[in-house]
Formats: sequence, C-alpha cells, structure tokens
Amino acid sequence: MNTEKDFSPLTPNIVRALNDKLYEKRKVAALEIEKLVREFVAQNNSSQIRHVIQILASEFALSQHPHSRKGGLIGLAACSIALGKDSGLYLKELIEPVLTCFNDSDSRLRYYACEALYNIVKVARGAVLPHFNVLFDGLSKLAADPDPNVKSGSELLDRLLKDIVTESSKFDLVAFVPLLRERIYSNNQYARQFIISWILVLESVPDINLLDYLPEILDGLFQILGDNSKEIRRMCEVVLGEFLKEIKKTPSSVKFAEMANILVIHCQVSDESKLTNDLIQLTAMTWMREFIQLAGRVVLPYSSGILTAVLPCLSYDDRKKSTKEAAGACNYSLMKLVTPEDDEDEEPQSTISLPNKDTATKNEGDLNDSLNASQESVGLSNISFFTPTGADRTQVTLDLDGIVQVLDRHLRDSSTGMMTRIAVLKWLYHLYIKTPRKMFRHTDSLFPMLLKSLSDESDEVILKDLEVLAEIASSPAGQTDSSGSRECTDKTELHVPDGSKGGHLGLGSKVVDSSPSTPSMNSYFYKFMINLLKRFSQERKLLETRGAFIIRQLCLLLHAENIFHSMADILLKEEDLKFASTMVQTLNTILLTSAELFQLRNQLKDLHTPESCVLFCCLYRSWCHNPVATVSLCFLTQNYRHAYDLIQKFGDLEVTVDFLIEVDKLVQLIESPIFTYLRLQLLDVENNPYLIKALYGLLMLLPQSQAFQLLSHRLRCVPNPELMRTVEESNPASAKRITQPQVDYKDLLQHFEHVQSKHLKVRHQRAGHVEHPDRKLVL
Repeated sequence: MNTEKDFSPLTPNIVRALNDKLYEKRKVAALEIEKLVREFVAQNNSSQIRHVIQILASEFALSQHPHSRKGGLIGLAACSIALGKDSGLYLKELIEPVLTCFNDSDSRLRYYACEALYNIVKVARGAVLPHFNVLFDGLSKLAADPDPNVKSGSELLDRLLKDIVTESSKFDLVAFVPLLRERIYSNNQYARQFIISWILVLESVPDINLLDYLPEILDGLFQILGDNSKEIRRMCEVVLGEFLKEIKKTPSSVKFAEMANILVIHCQVSDESKLTNDLIQLTAMTWMREFIQLAGRVVLPYSSGILTAVLPCLSYDDRKKSTKEAAGACNYSLMKLVTPEDDEDEEPQSTISLPNKDTATKNEGDLNDSLNASQESVGLSNISFFTPTGADRTQVTLDLDGIVQVLDRHLRDSSTGMMTRIAVLKWLYHLYIKTPRKMFRHTDSLFPMLLKSLSDESDEVILKDLEVLAEIASSPAGQTDSSGSRECTDKTELHVPDGSKGGHLGLGSKVVDSSPSTPSMNSYFYKFMINLLKRFSQERKLLETRGAFIIRQLCLLLHAENIFHSMADILLKEEDLKFASTMVQTLNTILLTSAELFQLRNQLKDLHTPESCVLFCCLYRSWCHNPVATVSLCFLTQNYRHAYDLIQKFGDLEVTVDFLIEVDKLVQLIESPIFTYLRLQLLDVENNPYLIKALYGLLMLLPQSQAFQLLSHRLRCVPNPELMRTVEESNPASAKRITQPQVDYKDLLQHFEHVQSKHLKVRHQRAGHVEHPDRKLVL
C-alpha cells in the first residue's frame, strides 16, 4: 500500500498500524478510529464519517494486501461501535465490504470478517433487517466453511441474527422466501442444517406466518429429509411436524391444492434400497392422509396422482407397515369423497369450501361394504370431513378419466401386488356405484382386463373382480335404450339366440332379458356370459380349478336363473362339442350341489308355471351335450318317465369310462340330501314306476362296482316289487301327475338324439374311426 497517499482524516500512525501484521497494533489503530468517529458523531459530521468508512472499505478491506484487509475489517467494526444507534444510517457501506471478505481464500481473514460483522450487527440490532437477505446469503456460505474457527464464528453471528429476527416485528418474509427457496436445495449437510434451523426459528415467531409460503419450500424440505445425517433428518422431521400441527389448527388458510402434487411425488419411492427414502415416503403419505381428511373435495382434481402414489403401497409387507397403513387411510378417505353428484354431465353445481376448524362436522354418509372392509383393515373408526360452509368457496371436478387410467394401468401390470389389485377392483366397483353413467364410457376398455383378472391366483381378487363385472352386467346405466344410444362394441357377441332352430321351445332375447321371475339385465350381461364361457373354453385349467367357484359367486351377485338361462342359450350354439359337454357337466354339478342354487332347484322341482317350463326346456336343450347330466336334470324336475326314455336311448351311445364315471357320480348324488324327495318317492311305487325303472336302468349300465352295490341296495329297499308295473296298465286314473302342456317331451327326446349323434360323429372324426381300447367299454 502506498503510505504516502493521503488518508485523512486518518493519521499516518493509524494507517501504518492498520497495515501491520500484528493483531495488537491493528487493534490499537481500531481504538483510535473509534475515538475519531465518536468526535465526528458529536459534531454531527456525517460527511467525514462516510469518508472514513469509504477509506476503510476501499483502501483497506478490499485491498490486495492481506494485512490491510484485516486492518480494514477491524476498522469498520470500530466505526460501527463508535456510531452506536446511528450505525443504521451507514449499514450498507459497513456491511458490503465485510461480506466480500467472506469469499476470501484465507481462512483467518474469513474469521476476522465474521468477527467484524458480528460487532456491526450487535450494535445495529433491528436496523440490519433491511439487509437480512445479503446477511443470510453470506452466512449460508460460512455454514459450510471447512475451517472450524470460521464455522464457530459464523454460528455466533447466526445466533445473534436469529435473536434479532425473533424479537422484531419488521421482518420482510416476502423478500426472504425466494432466497430461502433457492438455498433449500443445497446438497451440503451444513448448509442444510443452517436452512432447517432458520425455518424452525421463523416458524416459532408468532408475527411471521411462514405457512402461507409452505408450498415454496415443501419440496426442498422433503429433499433434506433424505439427508444421510441422522441429526439433519431429525431436525427436518421436527420442522415438518410443526408445520403439520399448524395445518391442523388453521386448515382454512392452507394452500392444499398447491402442495398436493409435491406430496404425490414424494409418496413414490424411486430407490427402495435407501432407508431414507422410506422415511420420505412415510412422511409424505402421512401428510397426504391429513390433507385428504382436512381438505376434502379440494384434492379430487389430484386423485389420479394420489392413487398412483398410494396404490402400490397397499401391497407392502410388515417391514413398511406404517406406510401401508397410512396409504390405506389415504385410499379410504379419497374413495369416500366420490359421491353421486360426480356423475353429472354438466359443470358441478355444488361448491366446496376450504375447511374451517370452527365449522368442522362429521360426514355421516354411509359407504358401501367394500369401503367398510377397507376401513376395518386400516383401523379407521371416524374420519372427519368439512362441509361446504363459508364464503371462501371453489368448484372442484373429479378427475374420473385420470383415475380410470391409473386403475387400468395397475390392473394390466403383472407385477402389481395382490392387495393393490384388490384395492383397484374396489375402486372400480365404487365408481360404478357412485358414477355409473360416466363409468360406462370406460367399460369397453376395462372389460377385457376384468375378464382376464378372473385367472388371478387370489380368490379374493376374483371375488372383487366378479363384484365389478356383476355391477357392470346389472347396472341400469348400462342398459341399451330404445334409440340404441349405448351399444356394445361387438353386436354379434351380444346377440341372444332366437328360436328359429329350436322349434317352439326357442328363447328370444325378450324372454331372457325380461322374464317375469328374474330381474332384467343390461346389454353387457350377455356379453359377459359369452366372454366368460369363451375364457373357460380357452383356459380349461381355469374351468377345472375356479369354474365352479366363479359361477357360484355370480349366482349370488346376479340372479341364478339369468346365469343358467343365458349360459344354456350360448352353449346351445357352441361348436366345440367337447367343451360344451364339459361345461354342461360343470353347470349341472353346481345346480345339484351348491347351496347358492337352492331357490333355482325349488323352481325347477315342480314345473307348474310357464316360466319354470321355459327354463327347463332351455336347460334341457343344452344339457343334451351330456347324457348323464340330462338324466339328472330330469330327476331334479321329477320327469321320471322322460328320464327312463333317455336311459333307454343310452344303449345306442358309446359307453366309455368317462361316461361310467359320470353315472357313478349321479348315483352318489342320488344318495345325497339334494335328492331326499326322490328317495322318499320310492315309497310310493304305484305312482312312481318310471322312477324305479330309470334307477334300474342306471343299475344295468353300471359294472359291478361300489356304485352298483349302493344303488342295488337302495332298490332292494323299495317295498313290494310286484307293484312296479306301470300305472296305466292297472289304473289309468291314478297317474302320477298331468304332463305340463308347456313341455313337448317328444321334441326334447328328438333333440337329445340329434345332439348325441353330433357328439358321436365328432368323436369318430377325432379318433380317425379307431377307438382307443382304454377309453371305451361296449356293453
């Protein structure tokens, strides 16, 4: 430095001392500067004061010489001390050169700069707040300083500045938030710790409402929550916890919509191997749960994103039990927000308000059974929602298209967990209940995957899937109106077979859809039945392992008569005769053994109504694909004479091992509770001769086996065998009952012969006219 240069009013002695390498000499110079400035203050000579500060800043603090810079720093601090309460008038000139020294490569100089700024701030107190941003910016850099002394000095300055902010009511939060938003994304641990500590301080000041600016920093807070430092994570959890408490206290002032997507992002784990990600996800999911419960329908436009984040978590194991439970609560609460008003085509007329603590009320609307089950699974007994009150209202619209897209994507993904698939199906069912008109716009795209889900490994998934399909098939919203405004994609598949090829017993579509004894089904019902049978045909294992289970459940969810009536119609036109026979055998077993079919069996037991006769004829024509099943149907409907006539025709059929196994099963069924009435009718020999003849016919078909012994023993119990002659021969007036005029049994017998001849022809074609000795026994 040029010592000959004029630095007045600083004396040459002061200038030399400020440039000295010894701290003590620089300190003496600082005392002299303090004395000099005090004199100027007493004289109210502000121009000289500014001149001294300008010399210390430009000629010393910003000098190229390190000792000069140190002298300049201590000199500026001395000026501030001398100015006292008047230092606020010169803060810009005092602070800027000191902050510049924060970037110095010399750690000692950075320490002296920190010391100088501490003294300046200590004197100025609240007057430094207009310069808070530049002070904060400088401190954030020192917080990550590698030198421990500098870091220690910055911490002292930091505490002092926090005390000033805490006790002041003039803090400019609006000007500070952009800087906070920028600095919060720092990856340095110390800088993060510094940021978190400041957020915690600002949050604790009553006059500072940082909650209004939470959307600006929430993403950064979740980033910090993933820090490798346990201490920083703990501090961040505390900050987020404080914010959440405040949100619960004052929900009406919270900007839920602006933060929804931030939570959606952090609810999704990108790297499950990192434990910190689990913490982020759990915290975000907890916030999401609170948001949905507090904000109510405000979050509906973000439903698709929320479901994208929530649904995969439902399949977590016990290692992430807390996250799974929080996700379950989110899922339940969000589902509860969907109401029938969301099914309106026009703009929603209802408005919702942001929740207010004083107007909170319990939502007492009942939810369907699937929701109640979900509630039990996540341990929720009462969830409060806020009703639309107050003047601060806004319209919301359910993002139904987005929701369906998310649900469909999870349903198609083979890696989707079982609980997630169940939740997806519960959502679809709930949407078809609450918003059927809008949901049927998506049915054609959803239908194939719903059918495919019937092959799922989980019985619970299949049950929920069947509930959805049953709702689609029976909902009035899916009914094709007279103008054909809602038509299914494949009209040929939905065509109900007419009676053109079946004589007077043919069933038109009107009979199926509007039978007096059954509720009407919509246009998707027949499509469902056709595709279900098609799936059984393509996946024989599904038919073998789950076929009976699926059909029984459908009989509970829909009307059993509709199920059997439609399937019989479809099988009547089935070209794959082997599948038709297998399917009829399955349906027959279900009809005769399942508790779910009790009412249908009673309806068929006595053919006293036109509807029961129509149903019997419909079933009979399809049952002809399987001779033994046809006989069992006749036993069920007490058509014993016709059963006897059918058994007489068995002599013309191929009696294979499979055939004999079916006869064996029929004998077992005759001994079951289902046919108790049939066994009791054996006591009335006079009025049931054809029943006894039919049973003897079965006995003659059987080889000497356990079933033969069983049936033989039963027939030996029939009283007075001499009475087995036909009633007509002895007393025509004592016939069992008058044949129903609605049933043409001669026509049915001819149909049976026709179908069996087709089966015989197909078997011969497959075998190349060479019978396998192990599969055929000719009697």
